[in-house]
Amino acid sequence: MFEWIVEPFGLGLLGTFALIALIVLRMPISFAMILVGGIGVTILNGPAIFLAQLKTLAYGQFSIYDLSVVPMFLLMGALATKIGMGRDLFQAAQAWLGWLRGGAAMSAVAACATFGAVCGSSLATATTMGKVALPELERLKYSGSLATGTIAAGGVLGILIPPSVVLVIYAIIVEANIVTMFMAALVPGVIAVLFFMLAIAIVVRIWPHAAPQATKMDRDARRGATRAVLPVLLIFAAVIGGIYLGLYNPTPAAAIGVFLVAAYGLIRNQLRWKDAKSALFDTARTSGMIYLILLGAEMLKIFMSRAGVPQAAASWAIESGLPPFTILIALLIALIILGCLMDSLSMILLVIPFFWPVLVEVNGGLYQGADGAGFGMSTEDLKIWFGILALIVVELGLITPPVGMNVFVISGLSKNTSMAETYKGVMPFFTVELLRVALLLALPGLVLFVPHLLQG
Repeated sequence: MFEWIVEPFGLGLLGTFALIALIVLRMPISFAMILVGGIGVTILNGPAIFLAQLKTLAYGQFSIYDLSVVPMFLLMGALATKIGMGRDLFQAAQAWLGWLRGGAAMSAVAACATFGAVCGSSLATATTMGKVALPELERLKYSGSLATGTIAAGGVLGILIPPSVVLVIYAIIVEANIVTMFMAALVPGVIAVLFFMLAIAIVVRIWPHAAPQATKMDRDARRGATRAVLPVLLIFAAVIGGIYLGLYNPTPAAAIGVFLVAAYGLIRNQLRWKDAKSALFDTARTSGMIYLILLGAEMLKIFMSRAGVPQAAASWAIESGLPPFTILIALLIALIILGCLMDSLSMILLVIPFFWPVLVEVNGGLYQGADGAGFGMSTEDLKIWFGILALIVVELGLITPPVGMNVFVISGLSKNTSMAETYKGVMPFFTVELLRVALLLALPGLVLFVPHLLQG
């Protein structure tokens, strides 16, 4: 009855169920992947193969040059948080958008997007902007749901707008060019900011009590707030602009960013030794967690590949007779559901190694169009397009129950708004995010335009 268990594919399925069970039991996902992958390879190939694999696997993973960009961007974000960049960005945005009804909430979105471009982390963006913008929104008598929902949703912009740590990890998994992925994220990131502001405008139009009457800042105050934020914009231009123009690769760009942020903090006398030390320790802890998850993901991928699970999934997709776009949408829906259960980085590392081979097979399999591709594009373009779509739906997991990490963070900062109200507040942003996914599905050129333009 249980003969299928001794077959490689059956063992792979059993390993999948075991992994899910361990995650449900709250075992750290890195340890769960290492345990399942290690036991699986041992059963399939023997302990000698597993031990030989351990000798070189960690070094092979951690010595990837592109991976060195992760701690650099994390350190840049940690330093930016310590020296108060988020406050300057919010004040400047409010100086220009405050005349609109709901302008302070729109300012929070704009500040989240800009800070995310320096920070690269959604949770750090949500935490920083929550401390900066939430008290101001509460002082202005914004409704609790709109105030907390805006910042929780605005925080997710950090996962897509370059430089994004999760985007770097995705590029490494599918062997995409990191610079190209950063280019592809530009237009979808701008669309997200515009859609979020549109959502706020609609909410305050339907429910005027959610936001106070607009107030306009005088010209001198606006000029002062703008001057204060110019160095931050110049740092962003130096880091991302240099990457886009081909002046340097992401790793040296991140190092330049760390230097500029630290110099900015020292010049303004806002970076003390204890802050720098705290930023270094935060970076070390987060980097260690990411690297351990990467090791576990690689061990699990080796086990599942030898068990034939990705190959079986790809074969099923080809033989199912479903159109390529139906399969793609099903994978995106699965990512949204999984995003309700685990954090974004773990989900990318766990799921993408299995989803990507399916799309590659579908793209070059039974549904070839006139140009020889199921989606009407090359494999290189597909990995860029799918990566942006995947990261957008992963964003949704940060604001959807029951995990919704950004909602937990903002609820912890707001003493006057319940978590249920915060979830209610993020629903308009969740809706426009779904609209953005639909737009990018219908018009892949919005994702591919900048890479094709700048790279010929």
